Amino acid sequence: MANATLNLAEIESRIAIIRDNLRQLVEQAAAQSGASNDDLAARRIANYEAELEQLKQQRETLTRAKR
Repeated sequence: MANATLNLAEIESRIAIIRDNLRQLVEQAAAQSGASNDDLAARRIANYEAELEQLKQQRETLTRAKR
């Protein structure tokens, strides 16, 4: 995802969406069992966590620039 052009409000919105997606994935993973389900859930969670970290860094950069 090309997040370079997002403004602060868009970043905050994406962060909220990703956090909710992560919460749902963790709940789904806890309810399901099986190695293939666990692997898929772990990959999806890792991807969301990486995107979340990138968005948080962009947010920090934008908030520093506004000071």
